[in-house]
Amino acid sequence: MHSLIEYKDAQKQLSLKEKVGQFFMPAAFINDSEEEIQELEKLISEHCVGSLCFFHSRASAATNFEGKKEVIYNANSFDLLKKMIHRYQKAAKYPLLIAIDAEWGLAMRIENTPQYPYAITLGAIQDQNELLFEVGKNIAHDCKVAGIHWNLGPVLDINNNPDNPVIGYRSFGEHKLEVTAKAHAFVKGTESQGVLTSIKHFPGHGDTATDSHLELPLIEKSKEALFSNELYPFQKIIDEGVDSVMIGHLSVPSLTDGSLISSSISKHIIKGTLRTEMGFRGVVISDALNMHAVTKNYPIKGELEWLAFDAGNDVLCFTEHVSEGIAAILKNADAAQIDESFERVWRLKEKGIVSITGSNEELSDADLLNSKIAEASLTLVKGTEKDIAAFREEGYQSVSIKKEGETLTNKEIQDKIKALEAQISNENILLLLTPPKVKPADNFEISEQELAFIHKLIETKKVVLYVFGNPYVLNLIQTKATTAVVCVYQNLKAFQRYAGMHFLGNVKANGKLPVTIKDLN
Repeated sequence: MHSLIEYKDAQKQLSLKEKVGQFFMPAAFINDSEEEIQELEKLISEHCVGSLCFFHSRASAATNFEGKKEVIYNANSFDLLKKMIHRYQKAAKYPLLIAIDAEWGLAMRIENTPQYPYAITLGAIQDQNELLFEVGKNIAHDCKVAGIHWNLGPVLDINNNPDNPVIGYRSFGEHKLEVTAKAHAFVKGTESQGVLTSIKHFPGHGDTATDSHLELPLIEKSKEALFSNELYPFQKIIDEGVDSVMIGHLSVPSLTDGSLISSSISKHIIKGTLRTEMGFRGVVISDALNMHAVTKNYPIKGELEWLAFDAGNDVLCFTEHVSEGIAAILKNADAAQIDESFERVWRLKEKGIVSITGSNEELSDADLLNSKIAEASLTLVKGTEKDIAAFREEGYQSVSIKKEGETLTNKEIQDKIKALEAQISNENILLLLTPPKVKPADNFEISEQELAFIHKLIETKKVVLYVFGNPYVLNLIQTKATTAVVCVYQNLKAFQRYAGMHFLGNVKANGKLPVTIKDLN
């Protein structure tokens, strides 16, 4: 990989067109064909592209809006990633800044890599934010091993809408002080390894029921309310110092003098709220510019890229029209505007690239840290430890509902439920529920028949329920008649072990729900 020249030399050496090329962050796909790889190499070389954001494949959710195409499993994705980073760096005239979404580890994008708990799980931890520091540190270590400089996280959205289709489990919770403290620890852990961070999705995607991959969410809160709550974590982390802020695709009229324009192309929000009122001086990166919240309104190639840059974005993430975008910026922007963003971007490169070029170290061991997190997060939502002990001593029968990722036809579901009903021979039922999906769409893909079966058990038996998934699933379940409800949050092996130890009375539940669940008692 070429060495990065200092900013003072870059300012003189790069042409205006090359400087503009540094603002562009196209998507790179780990499982691309050779032809597609060569096309991106050509794009990097010809347009002096400044950065790349890696995704699994062109069929993944980030590109395909929730899986209309089958995502092919590739056990060798991590090795491919490292090789592709090397190839793309060789194609670049100046070193590329390599980014990825690794909110819960490289496993968010790459098979057979360490997976750490979702933010909502970390949100349940009480008074042990050093664990979040360790999560940020371990994920950053794995990024370094791959040759990645920039983890596009953490999420600072306060998730106060249980129907949020896209944030939910990616948020630390609904309480601004907890979100702030946990995000701060995660950021500091990441920084301890020299990896860059990006707090997102400014000015807050938590209180929406719309997925900005598909439509533009509308947030109708007053400016005062936003500064008191949604913007609070952003302000605190900005005050502490942070590398970058990612702008979400959100319509927030109270911050735009009544306009319904997306925050990602709003000068009021980026140059006004974020820079002038909140004092942020670092790099501003857009959320993916391929998302339908914005693309559907700007069909002319290059128009959206210009609007995003002119509004104040320094890095244009997942832009699909690099050549046209560069031409539009060169046509419309003056040299001073370009140089201002160029300095911020190059300074970020100086910070992020210098010490991270990949390494021969091993990836982190997630299991040890995940065990500590399982112990700290597992939450007794209803009932007491004594209730569970009495239940256990009376004798019980275990019943498992669903497996993560399981998809069955209606006939298969009916047959499964009939088989379970035939097997039940005890009045005490230890009910183990693993929602197939972590997102709330279609009731987390728990069928109506399965919900009816769960409710029948609760009504007719003595039930202790353990949930290995998103706690919002409890909003679907009538839990009043249960003996106890325990939220385990994840179905990772460490969490399974700890849940078993808890049920057997060997350990206590130390966590607290980070979100509100209706009608628990």
